[in-house]
Amino acid sequence: MEEEILTTPAVEEEVPAAPVEVVDIQFRQGQKVYYFDPAGITVKTGDHVIIDTARGPEFGICAGGNHLIPAKDVVAPLRSVLRLATPEDEKIVARNRQEEKRAYDICVQKIADHKLDMQLVSAEFAFDGSKILFFFTADERVDFRELVKNLASIFHTRIELRQIGVRDKAKMVGGLGICGRPFCCSSFLEDFQPVSIKMAKTQNLSLNPTKISGTCGRLMCCLKYEQEAYEDLLRRSPKQDSFVDTPEGRGTVTEVDLLRSRVKVRMEDAPETISVFSNEEIAVFRNGKAKKNDPPVPSDWAPISGSGKRVRREEPDEPVRLDPIRFRYSTESVVEESETVEEEAQERRSRRSRRPRPEGQEKPAPKAEQPKKERREQPKAEPELEESQEAAERKPRRRPPYRRHRRPKTGNEG
Repeated sequence: MEEEILTTPAVEEEVPAAPVEVVDIQFRQGQKVYYFDPAGITVKTGDHVIIDTARGPEFGICAGGNHLIPAKDVVAPLRSVLRLATPEDEKIVARNRQEEKRAYDICVQKIADHKLDMQLVSAEFAFDGSKILFFFTADERVDFRELVKNLASIFHTRIELRQIGVRDKAKMVGGLGICGRPFCCSSFLEDFQPVSIKMAKTQNLSLNPTKISGTCGRLMCCLKYEQEAYEDLLRRSPKQDSFVDTPEGRGTVTEVDLLRSRVKVRMEDAPETISVFSNEEIAVFRNGKAKKNDPPVPSDWAPISGSGKRVRREEPDEPVRLDPIRFRYSTESVVEESETVEEEAQERRSRRSRRPRPEGQEKPAPKAEQPKKERREQPKAEPELEESQEAAERKPRRRPPYRRHRRPKTGNEG
């Protein structure tokens, strides 16, 4: 019998792509860094180069020499470095910088003449001088056709106006944030991530707009950095007002510390006691505040405090001091008062006897010697008068003759 040999198909392993050689280039000092292909040219930090861009040849500054990066970090298409800048290129760049300042002032004046609701951000000249690009911000769309015609007649070149947002303005202008570092958008962020006010609530930050907003007036981009970590901590932590079991007994969560992974619990047996436990020391019976449809938690359900494995914290026993109880006389039985009450009553009597009486005032006679007031006897009613009243009460009352004065209904009346 021939043996059958089973062979499994070979699994093709993914071969990691080879690292790519790039150089770090900035268009202006302090702006975002981009990767460019050196194209066989050795570039050092601080060198001025001419690079290929979507707008044509541009002038750039090297922020990092030739180095290797993983292929996954490269954003296609990877533009290349054309050449190192020459002295003639340096003169062209200096002249363009001066023209940009003049173009900015002229454009601001023309905007005011046309009464346009827009704010000019910057003016940039192309390296070869074939185009002037103006960046502006506005709340609404602006009709700037007449403005473009006036600027073209002054500079005799192609004019392009581009509307940007307040975030793009901060990215372009740059600056320092409240943390003391340069803006993230102008230094290393490639694109703007969506940020919402829910992130500030999740991270338990102040909802004051001045504290969670950047210089641009929008929510800070750094709120996105720790959002995933906070969401993970929320999944592993109980909510506030949850009913839990602890080594000291059952209770309700009053405060949650996400970063330290611990909670504060108000004990069920002693509501005035609040203890702190880590998330690993508690068992959650009900996550969050109780709802109407939630079933009640059994009173004997205590997997941690009732297992006997963990000992409750013992508090020193303090002697209980109670106030003295004073009894009163009742109609059924007489209860003897305490000795302190009798002493107080004797002191009051002695004080009353010691009080001096004013002259001319006689001592009141004792109650037994005072004459009793004679009560006036009311005359009894005569028997005949009482009998007449009883007869009047027995006689039935006669109803008033309402029905006699009613007219009979006819067929025409409704």
